[in-house]
Amino acid sequence: MQIMDAVRGDLTTQPADALVNAANSTLLGGGGVDGALHAAAGPALLEACRQVRATQWPDGLPVGEAVATPAGLLPARWVIHTVGPNRNRGQVEETQLASCYTRCLDIAVELGARTVAFPAIGAGAYGWDAPTAARVAVLATAAHPRTGIERVRFVLFNEPLHTAFLDALQGLI
Repeated sequence: MQIMDAVRGDLTTQPADALVNAANSTLLGGGGVDGALHAAAGPALLEACRQVRATQWPDGLPVGEAVATPAGLLPARWVIHTVGPNRNRGQVEETQLASCYTRCLDIAVELGARTVAFPAIGAGAYGWDAPTAARVAVLATAAHPRTGIERVRFVLFNEPLHTAFLDALQGLI
C-alpha cells in the first residue's frame, strides 16, 4: 500500500531512504531547504554535488530535472536534487514544477527507495504560492506509479504550507 502524507517539520531530520532537495541549478548549496540540507549533511554532500557537476551536469541541473547523490550525515541513503521553476524569473509553467516531483520519483524507483520525503518545491524564494505548489505536488505524485515506494511524505516548514498540502491531499479522496 502506498501512503502519501504531510507533516510540519524539519526535512533535515526526517528519516527516509531519500530526501529531496529543492536545489538551485549549481547544486553547490544555497538558501532555504538547499542550504539546510547541505549544512546538515556535512562536506560529503557538497563533494558529491561537485562530482555530479563535473560528470553529469557540467552546465548545471536544468529546471524540472533531478539527480541523486549519497546523503552524507543526513538520516537518509540519498539526496535527490531537483530545480524548481522560479516564478520570480517568469518560469510559471506548472508542468515544470510537476516534473520536479515525477523525475524525483523516477530516480527514487531506480534507486530502490521505499520512502521519500519532499519539501514544498518552489514555495520559498522561487515564489510559488502554497495552494498551487501543494496542488501540483500532490497531483503529480498521485499520478506517478511509484513502483516499490511505500511512503511519500511532504515535510513542510510552516503552517500555511502544511495546511495547503493537507487540503490538497484531502482533495484526492
